Order: sequence, then C-alpha cells, then structure tokens
Amino acid sequence: MTVPLTIISFTQALCIAVLTALVQLYIVFHDFDKIAAFGREENEFPGKAGSAGIIISIQFQSWSESGAKENPWKRNVCKRNRCNEKKETTMKKGVRILLIVLILLISGAAYLYFRIRAGVDSAVNVQKLEDGFYYMEYRDDYGFDRFLEQGGAASDLDVAKFVGKALFKGFLYPRFLGGSFGCSTLSARNPKGGVMYGRNFDWMECTSMVVKSKPERGYASVSTVNLDFLNLGTEYDPEKTVSKIISAAALYAPMDGINEEGLCVAVLMIDDSAVTEQDTGKTDLTTTTAVRLLLDKAASVDEAVQLLGQYDMHSSAGMMLHLALSDKSGRSVAVEYVNNEMSVVETPVVTNFYLTQGDKYGIGTEQSHTRYEMLLERLSEQPVMDMENMKDAMSSVSKNNFGEFASTEWTIVYSQDSGEIRYYHREDYDNYYSFSVE
Repeated sequence: MTVPLTIISFTQALCIAVLTALVQLYIVFHDFDKIAAFGREENEFPGKAGSAGIIISIQFQSWSESGAKENPWKRNVCKRNRCNEKKETTMKKGVRILLIVLILLISGAAYLYFRIRAGVDSAVNVQKLEDGFYYMEYRDDYGFDRFLEQGGAASDLDVAKFVGKALFKGFLYPRFLGGSFGCSTLSARNPKGGVMYGRNFDWMECTSMVVKSKPERGYASVSTVNLDFLNLGTEYDPEKTVSKIISAAALYAPMDGINEEGLCVAVLMIDDSAVTEQDTGKTDLTTTTAVRLLLDKAASVDEAVQLLGQYDMHSSAGMMLHLALSDKSGRSVAVEYVNNEMSVVETPVVTNFYLTQGDKYGIGTEQSHTRYEMLLERLSEQPVMDMENMKDAMSSVSKNNFGEFASTEWTIVYSQDSGEIRYYHREDYDNYYSFSVE
C-alpha cells in the first residue's frame, strides 16, 4: 500500500515554497547592496536633491580635477561612509550566513524526510482488516542484530531511542507505553499428531496489528502488537505519513507470535508489584524485545530457554511479566523471573499468576486461577484438539464470560506443524482472518 500522491505533493510543495521564500529573501538582501550604494552616491554631499546638490557636486569635481587641496568636508563624509559600509557589510554577512544555514537545514530535513519515506514505502505494506485491526508486512532489515550488538536495551525508553536512530534516522522516536492486561495460553495435540496452540490477549479496546516479517539473519514470523503500547491507538491511520513510518516500531513490541520453525511465544502479565531487573553484565533485553529475539533466533523451546539465559531481562511497561513458550514437538513451558532469577516451569496452560514453586507461587489475579483451572479441565476432557476445538477452548475463557475488561482483543489459534494461523478479533468467534508464517 502506498501513500496517496496528494500527501507527498503537498509536502513537497510546502518545502519548495519555504525554500523559494528564503531564496527570494536572500536576493532582496543581495539587491539591497546596490540600492544602498546608489543612495550613498547620490547623497555624498550635503543639501537637498536638486540644483544646489548638482552645483556642489560640479564644484567638488572641478576642485579635484584642478588639483586643489582636498576639501576637509569630503574626508569626514568618506570616513563616515566607510564606517557605515563596514557595519552594513557585517550585517549583510550575518544575514547571508543565517539564510544559508536555514536553507541547508530545511533542505537537509526535506531530504531526510523523503529518504525515510521512500524507505518505508518500499519496506512497509499495511492493510486495514477492520476498525481497530491491521495487517503489516515488513520486507526489509529492521536492525535487530545491530540492536543486540550495541548492547540491547534495559528499558522501553532505550528501545525507543535505538529504533528512532536505526529505523527513522533520528527524525522520529516512538513512545512505548503500557497497561495491565490479562491473557491465557493453551497447548494441545491435534488429530494428526502435531501441536495446536491457543492464545487470548485480554485488554481494553485497542488498535492491534498483525506483523509478518523476515529478518536477514533469522526466521520468518507472524506476531501481534497492541498499537496503543506505541502511543498510536485511535490516532493510527496508515494513510498518514507519521503513522505509516512509526509502524516499523511494531517489530520491537510484539506481544506474541509464531516463527517458521513452529515456535510460539506469548507475553502474559502477573499481578505483582515487583518487576524484573537483572544486572549481571550480560546484554540487556526488555520483555518485548525478548519475544522478538526468540521469534527471530530460536527453533525450539530448548533453544529459546538457552538464549534467554544469555541475556539480562528487564520488564517492559513497568510490569511483572512471564513468557509462555511452545514448540511443534509438544513441549510447553512458562519462563518466569522470580527475585530476578530465571525459572522454567513445564505446563500446557499459562494465565496470570506465578507457576514457579516457592514463596511467589500463586500470586496473581483470582480470575486468572479460574481460567487456568477451566483450561486444564478442558484439556483433560479433550486432550486432542483441531483448530475449531482450540478456538472453542479459548473462547470459553474470553473476557465476555467474566465482564472484567472490554473484550478479549484477539484470540489466536496456531497450527504449529502446518504454520496456519487464525485470528479472531474482539470475540467474534464466527469469523476469522487466516495467515501463514511461510
């Protein structure tokens, strides 16, 4: 999808108009030299314009031509004129320098803007699926390897700074926000012996985006982003230049996803005042960039756990979070950070409380315990599920059943062996959008 030509033309016209005005202003000041010089030539002698001035001028010329002693009045006039000329020259030089600087700045900004815009138009394809729901394909490198090489990030602000420089040349900087959300995940076998995975993202009504990407050195993936967390929300419109440009920041803020190897990753909140802030000298990751790392680099739960152990984790959005992981072998775990120590718990169901045994076990929302028990019971009754069965299981714990939030903003059913993905938006379980990670 390209931006309408009218938007680009308007921006170009604005830049051209400003540049033209500056050039014209420069010309005016340049011509002022001649005007000022002409004025000095006509008023170098006292007297009003007219015959008296002409007579004095003629007389002065005759004195000079005859070799008479130089008139002392002329010396004073010349001295004064030289002083004025010096001041005018200094002023004009300053004005010229200022104009040149302004022209260079505006030209540079215009060049940078159109360069970024051209890059975005070639890399980003955004489609509106329905109100509050978008799909984006990103066809270029988004610099995640450079992000890791320069030390990662210990906060959402640091992520935003990197994204602003790496993707937007310092022209724009995204703003990462947060908020409490409830979620559920479920892993089960399918009738063909493969693995199904279900995911609910529960939050107030938001603008969400499905993101398909393929890094230069990594696995292709399909992930989901809450655009409200990027401070876009209801203001998002891919037809607007800034919205479309900032869409690329979604690559650094995934809430869940699946890669071409069948690894599923999801972020879930834990209702705890503590946050994860590891500080062991390793490369830093925030929770959302950890999701990006695993989707790009891990083919299995084992690889994902090994990768996470190589980094210092920091909570995104100032919340305690844990990760739900599942691969197409059927292994499903929760990765938690208890007192800044990473813990891995084998479990087919994850909701919004600690699963690690110890003093933190069970801390979380009461409702999350209810959803956990409901999904475990469903799994015990139906250990083999197809995509419809998984959808029914996830809909049974959607927010419409509890009335706490506006909705389950998205439900995803993944077929991890085939790569098929079905998205159900805002609890409309009669309709879905189908995607493939391939």
